[in-house]
Amino acid sequence: MRAKNEGHELSNAGEDYLEAIYCILLEHPGDNAVRSVDVSERLDVSKASVNKALSALKEGGFVEQTRYGRVELTEEGREYAARVWRRHRMLRSFLNHELGVEEDVANEEACLMEHALSEDTTRRLMDYLERQGVAIDSE
Repeated sequence: MRAKNEGHELSNAGEDYLEAIYCILLEHPGDNAVRSVDVSERLDVSKASVNKALSALKEGGFVEQTRYGRVELTEEGREYAARVWRRHRMLRSFLNHELGVEEDVANEEACLMEHALSEDTTRRLMDYLERQGVAIDSE
């Protein structure tokens, strides 16, 4: 049996916040910081919830906040968020393209599943999908 949260330093919610910040940055090339209100809107949560989550992410060394309140990912935060986003895309592709799950459902379920996979299982599933010729969605 694997250790609880192997490969996951953060809670599911913490990973969701990092992933949201990362995706917002991907949508705005050239920006290196996001506004907390953008995170609030992306996750459909209150600004107070975002501020609480950002405090925990700052404490963990995953984000920094500028004096103007914009949020930047640290190198560790960027790497962690990229791994979560990669797992999400892999699972979404598998569910949608291989199992025929509708796109919206596949996206929602991938978001739930991405938190449960260990790094080893993620690597094995990614290798399997690549051998099958399944392209991992980029969005």
